[in-house]
Amino acid sequence: LLAGPPAAAGAEPLAAHRERLGPLPELAGAGTAIAALVRASGLTGRGGGGFPVATKLAAVARRSGWPVVVVNGTESEPASRKDATLLAHRPHLVLDGAVAAAQAVGAGEVVVALHRGASGIAEAVARAGAERLRGEAREPSVTIAQLPPRYVAGESSALASWLEGGAARPRPGRPTSSDGIGGRPTLIQNVETLAHLALIVRRGAAWFRTAGSPAAPGSSLITLVGAGLAGASVLELTGPITLRAILAIRVPEPPRPAAVLLGGYGGAWVDAGRALDLPLTRDGLAAHGLSFGCGLVALLGPAACGLAETARLLAFLAGEGAQQCGPCWFGLPALAADAARLAAGRAGRRDVDRMRRRATAIAGRGGCHHPDGAVTLIRHALDAFADDVERHVRRGPCPGAGRPPTLAVPPSAGTSPWR
Repeated sequence: LLAGPPAAAGAEPLAAHRERLGPLPELAGAGTAIAALVRASGLTGRGGGGFPVATKLAAVARRSGWPVVVVNGTESEPASRKDATLLAHRPHLVLDGAVAAAQAVGAGEVVVALHRGASGIAEAVARAGAERLRGEAREPSVTIAQLPPRYVAGESSALASWLEGGAARPRPGRPTSSDGIGGRPTLIQNVETLAHLALIVRRGAAWFRTAGSPAAPGSSLITLVGAGLAGASVLELTGPITLRAILAIRVPEPPRPAAVLLGGYGGAWVDAGRALDLPLTRDGLAAHGLSFGCGLVALLGPAACGLAETARLLAFLAGEGAQQCGPCWFGLPALAADAARLAAGRAGRRDVDRMRRRATAIAGRGGCHHPDGAVTLIRHALDAFADDVERHVRRGPCPGAGRPPTLAVPPSAGTSPWR
């Protein structure tokens, strides 16, 4: 995915893209052929859910109507940069994947969905779309939609709701992605997923399976951020590798983190002694009860306070809830308040026990998966930072509690519109 001109060169022009990779092949019976390739490749969604792409294609293709393909480039995770990197530097690879997906389901329209404020990325996609209009190939029309900058606005059903004129809130009941815009069959796929599809159509399912692992084929992008690193780096992992090995390759003097956050702000804190040697693959992490998620790998420095960091993330997640169910209205704010008291050294053991009970009560009861991410975060934090919990309860906050945050927490969009 990241092969080609360096990032400093900007977006790869269409002519250079096609000279490097060749045009999309014209497949006989394109829809059926592409679907068969995807099924054989084992491609799964790279937005965090890991749902089989072949199953989504089949669900959309068998519905009647005028299908539409939506490229989900919202990338709501504040620290993640992988989708933005692809759209900014390899826009034609992503659009090729969208065209292939449109051929697979019979769609004549492609919508690229971004958050408002992503002006640089929107301009790169718009330029790429204009380049393709000047070409000879007949392709689906491409439009850009810019959604409210809400954390949950990029969830598939929220995105579909907004595109048909509603609020950018998840639809209760967790509908399938084939429930679409105005009743039309709708395929919603993440940016990285479609970039993979563009290469699978060119090079085949067997080629795709040469990367990754048998149970989780294909390369994967991660965003590596945190203490001891010079900004965020987007890396492509083509096979099983540990974080320790990545740091040894990338950093002259590898940092020694205290803990690692895996999967996103609704992911899991893992003690560094364990995290450094875990295999960074979807199936490898799943075997340890962890999720690859959006591919975020964030390092917490040894002088930082994991409880304070978690409290900031929980406050952000609580402010970004869809406010459509009890867990978002009451559960997450209460959990965030508990975490803030613990970080400040004002909580007792009963408060910690109450946090665990609240997390159990919230899990699986939200109108969407957003509350579950917050629950995952606090549950793993209480385990990974068990020594800090004891210290904060017995002796007050540690020195690291007042340090600047390691992870960026943008101002909550809680007062911004949903439309």
